[in-house]
Amino acid sequence: MSISTVEQVPPPGRLPATMAAWVIRPDRQGEPAHAMQLEEIEVPEPGPFEVVVRVMAAGVNYNNVWASLGQPVSVFRMHPEVDHHIGGSDGSGIVWKVGEGVTKWRPGDAVVLHGNHASYEDVEVHGFDPMAAPSQKAWGYETSWGSFGQFCKVQAQQLLRKPAHLSWEEAGSYGVGLFTSYRMLIDRCGLQAGQKVLIWGAAGGLGVFATQLCRLTGAECVGVVSSAEKGELVMQLGAKGWIDRCEFPDLECRVGETPEEKQRRLVAAKAFAKRAKAILGEAPHIVFEHVGRATFPTSVFVCRPFGKIVICGATSGFDLDFDVRHLWMRQKEIVGSHFANAWQCGRANALIESGQIHPVLWRTLPFDEMGDAHQLMYEGRHQGKMAVLVGAQQPDDGRGISGNVGDPATTG
Repeated sequence: MSISTVEQVPPPGRLPATMAAWVIRPDRQGEPAHAMQLEEIEVPEPGPFEVVVRVMAAGVNYNNVWASLGQPVSVFRMHPEVDHHIGGSDGSGIVWKVGEGVTKWRPGDAVVLHGNHASYEDVEVHGFDPMAAPSQKAWGYETSWGSFGQFCKVQAQQLLRKPAHLSWEEAGSYGVGLFTSYRMLIDRCGLQAGQKVLIWGAAGGLGVFATQLCRLTGAECVGVVSSAEKGELVMQLGAKGWIDRCEFPDLECRVGETPEEKQRRLVAAKAFAKRAKAILGEAPHIVFEHVGRATFPTSVFVCRPFGKIVICGATSGFDLDFDVRHLWMRQKEIVGSHFANAWQCGRANALIESGQIHPVLWRTLPFDEMGDAHQLMYEGRHQGKMAVLVGAQQPDDGRGISGNVGDPATTG
């Protein structure tokens, strides 16, 4: 099935009965190329304080690799109310229909989506932090109706104004990476000018924004990458230097290490820490973590006394094994961080609108390659952020578009 097989899209304010969407079902979880299949599926109606957006482009993130695999837990345990999963936690598009109570947005508004989904009834939303709300979920992962369909359903508070200078695919690509990095460094760590930061995966979807945030605040960072090409990228983004992790083959923490392997890892960690200090001039105040098992022991070791290891994920495994003496005896802190609240998303989006932060997009793919894009990510054959065109007809559509644009047929 292709997009053209579904019924003609009506004008803003009205929804078609069905749409094309990339769907995961409980009986076919596995590698993304198998789990994600293009289906014709019903279009959701917006409820109170909800909005349905016509998706123009969607960003690809590792969370829907996990959704495909059904690991570490099945997404159907997180949203059992529906028997399908339409993923996608990043996207750009046009408001198509608004639910009861929505007053800030109207059909035709060009928007970027953020992925923090929480109940308006939770008190944490109204005075503490929506990320602490019991109902808080990652939209498009812990919920269905994400951006991998022609239409998606969001809470009205998930909408941000589309920056006019970006194409649809650029606008749809940066949310998860930028907003998560912003909360980690600016909110959770209070990043300041003059501080030193070590960033794992500095050329990846999170790292490219962490690097730019360091440059913007006057902090100095060293990026850990896997090739000279990626090292050149992080230098262009403002890093003071880079380290090729391939030069330290014994650095990775593996399951079931022998005492000999652990000793070799400690030797490698000492050499790695020496390299980072040589680049930064001193040990890092902050270590930016999202890799987990493979790198966490080194992160704790390399961080300076009274420094912080801030972590938002664990792509290499969430069971961590590290020498806690390096933590308590040097009085370091482990800081957990998860995505961002709507206020932080808005502040970070303003940096995009002003041109102080830029999306870094490696590849744009057509809609019919959604499963292939996630397979590339699963196999580690990508080099950065990917976006998929959904309603946009071709790459670079959407530049100059912001505010209320009406029917997207006139927005190319």
